[in-house]
Amino acid sequence: MQTITATDLARHTRQILDRVVSRGERVLVERNHTVVALILPPARTMTAAQALDGLAFPILTHAQATTWLADSKQVFANSVRDPWA
Repeated sequence: MQTITATDLARHTRQILDRVVSRGERVLVERNHTVVALILPPARTMTAAQALDGLAFPILTHAQATTWLADSKQVFANSVRDPWA
């Protein structure tokens, strides 16, 4: 973990933030030899495609999907009801 001064952060903000994001570096910021901040990279996120990448497709066959959709609609009425009535 890199330690920098508040002055260095002010002078080189863009470069420091670029390193945090691109390399995942963590940076401690000191002012008068006292730690005043910790800059962390954002939590890694993944797209839906990345999340589903390891799954074997198709999960359901077309016939199974059609049957499931029909079954799921049987539970609900076709009309819309007023929840406040």
